[in-house]
Amino acid sequence: MNLAHLPTRVKLIDVGPRDGLQNEKTPVPADVKISLVQRLQDAGLQEIEVTSYVSPKWVPQMADNHAVMQGIARRSGVRYSVLTPNLQGYEASVQDRPDEIVVFGAASEAFSQKNINCSIAESIERFAPVVAAARAAGIAVRGAMSCTVGCPYEGEIAPERVAYLAGLMRGIGVQRVDVADTIGVGTPRKVQRAIEAALQHYAIDEVSGHFHDTYGQALVNTLAALELGVWNFQSSVAGLGGCPYAKGATGNVATEDLVYLLHGMGIETGIDLDKLIDAGVYISDFLGRKSASRVAVAVLNKRAG
Repeated sequence: MNLAHLPTRVKLIDVGPRDGLQNEKTPVPADVKISLVQRLQDAGLQEIEVTSYVSPKWVPQMADNHAVMQGIARRSGVRYSVLTPNLQGYEASVQDRPDEIVVFGAASEAFSQKNINCSIAESIERFAPVVAAARAAGIAVRGAMSCTVGCPYEGEIAPERVAYLAGLMRGIGVQRVDVADTIGVGTPRKVQRAIEAALQHYAIDEVSGHFHDTYGQALVNTLAALELGVWNFQSSVAGLGGCPYAKGATGNVATEDLVYLLHGMGIETGIDLDKLIDAGVYISDFLGRKSASRVAVAVLNKRAG
């Protein structure tokens, strides 16, 4: 690997407060979520995915979205994003002044049907007025592209499907996209092909990597993305989160592990690893479990010893 050609700085979006917590069966009070966001920004995170505006019937954990967004102490230079699956969700989010909204689509037709009960093309039609409304209001728009490498129903996903989805998102005005290995089956070359497909429609600055660690490949897939020049990534504090529609899919790559990797390679993130670990301990303690971050566990054992 030629380190001279890698990005010198990486920006991380911590999705823990939203993607990480949304499927937790233990109710997490708004004040705990607010405190988690505070701790993440204290650690230096400049982008945080805070909550989602979906029906409480489907995602009860996010029913307190207004309380959380209105309760956080906003910091200059930090971008707070929220998930808005439809126009109703977008309209509900506006009163809370998000800096960015996130719409989502799948590169797999079967996953799209299982996840949001419509085809890929129909999902884009649903998102089009949401994107238009947000852009008109001066709110940034990001598109989460799931199952870009593999699908629990269809198996391996061809890069052409990723390019198709990216093109549709570009067509409705989505400004940047996440290339997500939702079920964590990707390996470096497959991930690079998915990213290269997205790059047919988006510039390198508009593409981010979102990797799960089901098969222990998240960090090597990050390296593969870095080799292509990708410098935006999503991760989740303490490795929280998973995919409810993908049996056996473990959580997002832990932000702590990603930061440790990047700092070890001389790549700047602006994040204080010790403070980040403390944020992970905070939410892990509340949930009554150990952090999924190997780095956090090692550091905590060292502190204790």
